[in-house]
Amino acid sequence: MTHDNRESWLNAVADGMAPLFEALDAPLPDRVRVAIGFTSRGAKGKAIGECWDNRLSADGHFEIFIRPDLAHAADALPAQIAAILAHELVHAAVGIPAGHGMAFKRVALGLGLVGPMRATTPGEAFLAAVAPILDAGGPLPHARLDTGGESTAPKKQKTRMLKCECATCGYTVRTARKWLELAGAPLCPIEDHGVMQHEALDDDEGEGDEGEGG
Repeated sequence: MTHDNRESWLNAVADGMAPLFEALDAPLPDRVRVAIGFTSRGAKGKAIGECWDNRLSADGHFEIFIRPDLAHAADALPAQIAAILAHELVHAAVGIPAGHGMAFKRVALGLGLVGPMRATTPGEAFLAAVAPILDAGGPLPHARLDTGGESTAPKKQKTRMLKCECATCGYTVRTARKWLELAGAPLCPIEDHGVMQHEALDDDEGEGDEGEGG
């Protein structure tokens, strides 16, 4: 089967894994959304996956995100994505308050995930169980996003130089806001022309938006 987008593929794989959870007496909730996108700490965060509690969702869904810049080889990527998805689905199945405790560990190990519970990896049993699910799901319509390259986000201007102009002759210079605040506007170099006029100092100037650029 061929999926048009990543979310469709992820949901198909989640549906395919549902019987594995049921066999462990940990059925998946009815309302789960899955997407490939950055977790709450963005590209600079270390989390490769994240599951948000359904109590935080306006319509009661568990919201799962898998980051788009995983560095696995292309042929290993589908199974690695499935393993991360399985880890986050365990959180949804046992409840977020359970953390990575005994309830989480029981289901994760039952699925064939191995290693520290906070950072599980796919064991041989998991890879064998998920292989037919991945075959049925078809190609993953996703490629690794290189977050180390140039961003299309506009770069924030750190210092805006303010224009100062002589009202008599029109001579202009630019200076930083802090010098206008500390020393006032400069003098025109032509004798007797006096203090130059400058742009108004806006109290909000230069603060910008601290959010991530799109």
